Amino acid sequence: MRKAGRHFLQIPGPSSVPDRILRAISMQTIDHRGPSFADVGKKALDGMKTIFKTDAHVVIYPASGTGAWEAALSNALSPGDKVLMFETGHFASLWCKLAGRLKLDAELIPGDWRGGADPEAIEARLKEDTAHEIKAVCVVHNETSTGSVSPIAAVRKAIDAANHPALFMVDTISGLASLDYRHDEWGVDVTVSGSQKGLMLPPGLSFNAVSEKALAASMQSTMPRSYWSWDEMIGPNAGGYFPYTPGTNLLYGLNEAIDMLHEEGLENVFARHRRHGAATRAAVRAWGLEVLCAQQGQESGVLTAVMMPDGFSADAFRATTLENYDLSLGNGLSKVADKVFRIGHLGDFNDLMLMATLSGVEMGLRQAGVPHRTGGAQVAMDLLSENQEQPVAAVAQ
Repeated sequence: MRKAGRHFLQIPGPSSVPDRILRAISMQTIDHRGPSFADVGKKALDGMKTIFKTDAHVVIYPASGTGAWEAALSNALSPGDKVLMFETGHFASLWCKLAGRLKLDAELIPGDWRGGADPEAIEARLKEDTAHEIKAVCVVHNETSTGSVSPIAAVRKAIDAANHPALFMVDTISGLASLDYRHDEWGVDVTVSGSQKGLMLPPGLSFNAVSEKALAASMQSTMPRSYWSWDEMIGPNAGGYFPYTPGTNLLYGLNEAIDMLHEEGLENVFARHRRHGAATRAAVRAWGLEVLCAQQGQESGVLTAVMMPDGFSADAFRATTLENYDLSLGNGLSKVADKVFRIGHLGDFNDLMLMATLSGVEMGLRQAGVPHRTGGAQVAMDLLSENQEQPVAAVAQ
């Protein structure tokens, strides 16, 4: 049976695709080796530098974020190299698993999944590595499974304080274009991201922002690679082209997304996400439920992971909200499977959409018989009303 009204896709990515981007993607496909394509490719490559806040090379792959993970590791490292990672959640653990499959010696600092990476623990481990066997430190910026944000600038300071030469790699697949991110200023060597989160596109594009240090390391790497090779990309990219068929129509959408982000202003985008994250957490706590991220100041503006009361199934609750209110919420992953649900509040998203989402969650809690206090949506509405957005002027790019 057809359900009237729009479906609320409030998982933490893929996010809903705005009409402007859908229209851009629907343009007729052109010859990706013809003269008119150069403008499309160059605009995308240059535009992504403004989103990563970098003057470094940005490589665009027709792939998911997992492909960009592999590209980062396979270009800069060699089989047997030791990499240090921090267990912020499911996706940090998956990146570590991928590293092992590439025959890297991956070491994962244990975490409790309730906060971001610990710079002090990373610094201590690097100081122990007096022989500098660790070749890279890999950290997830915004952990999509938990709603926790790692302090990337502080991790950079920790690496420097340890006087360690390791490359610094960061996954901001769900953070880029939603949370403040500064590839150059924060001294990141390789940043990994994807199209389907803050960039508001469908899945299908992924990115590496690559420092000169990382590019130099790639020249010494003995890891087998072809599709992911940076040096194969960088030559054609200079003219706006790619060494193999790119995601042509997704690049149309990417250029539209970059325009939209700068029309709003990146600082306004970041402030909007912070505000929506704070309102969502206020609602959750008013319901008497617990936010999975327990580290104050590290809570995400992209999503909020909510812990279910003991004895209640998060998946059963999610099924109830989908069936009754056409609202999709994110599921718990691996260690927190069926124990949490995740509310996505990212991308092309405003106050009214957030209130509809939180109202659906509150009605779902009641429908599913989950113990809670009523009025969480009202608390969020009051907070949003009392703290109206004060946009700053967008900076022309």
